Amino acid sequence: METRLWREMLAPYYEAVDEITMKFNHIIRNCHNAGEYSPIVRVEGRVKTISSILEKAQKKGIGINEVENRIKDIAGIRIICQFVEDIYNVANIIRNRTDMKVVEERDYVTKSKESGYRSYHFIVEYEVNLIDSAKRIKVEIQVRTLAMNFWGTIEHSLQYKYRGQMPEHLSSRLYAAADAILKLDNEMSSVRGEIVDAQKSMHQNDVIITEILHNINSLYGVANKREIDKIQTEFYRLYESNDMEMLNRFGNELDVIAEGYRVQSLREDI
Repeated sequence: METRLWREMLAPYYEAVDEITMKFNHIIRNCHNAGEYSPIVRVEGRVKTISSILEKAQKKGIGINEVENRIKDIAGIRIICQFVEDIYNVANIIRNRTDMKVVEERDYVTKSKESGYRSYHFIVEYEVNLIDSAKRIKVEIQVRTLAMNFWGTIEHSLQYKYRGQMPEHLSSRLYAAADAILKLDNEMSSVRGEIVDAQKSMHQNDVIITEILHNINSLYGVANKREIDKIQTEFYRLYESNDMEMLNRFGNELDVIAEGYRVQSLREDI
């Protein structure tokens, strides 16, 4: 197949990866904006290179004209979570989406592969709108924890280096590392509630501080310099004291001051 034809064939896959990545990133953003915990930490996407597609086709005895029908991971999405419990929450999100159809599902989290590999896999059908038509393509979605992703990335690199013939001593060490990561994920799950509460508190504090700084910035040009300097001094004093309750109260008072200036500015414009 000519390079130009390969590019034409792969174009919808790039489109699908961009769209799906954006949609799951919206979930993260919406959770943060609502002050809620997001089961997703980050989203990654990729389209297999031509050389990777050819290598997989050759390994599996797949003809060039059968590539799109038989290779299901030309487009790939990786969803990274903090905890194992989050993987299953994300799995439910994927199953309930109306913009993609699950056609295959494999749980390598509960039952890992022999190598120690753990992840949750979906193959979904996703419709991409082209210039003059629409095309349904298959996309692989992997859902895994941060720890699983670290192990999987290393294992993939070694498998690529040794072309699937990894030395026994490396395989054994990787398997031992996979066991350690399983224990790490289990340990993190045991304190999940405390971690989530701590992260929510950090996010709420960031929101309070960001809103205060936004209000201070909005006062420039409408309030006198002496008043702004006084507000900034008080803000830094409370910030250094790390008293978030007082900072929150200060932020509420600043909201009233900033709103008063905004109302005054609107009246002057009229």
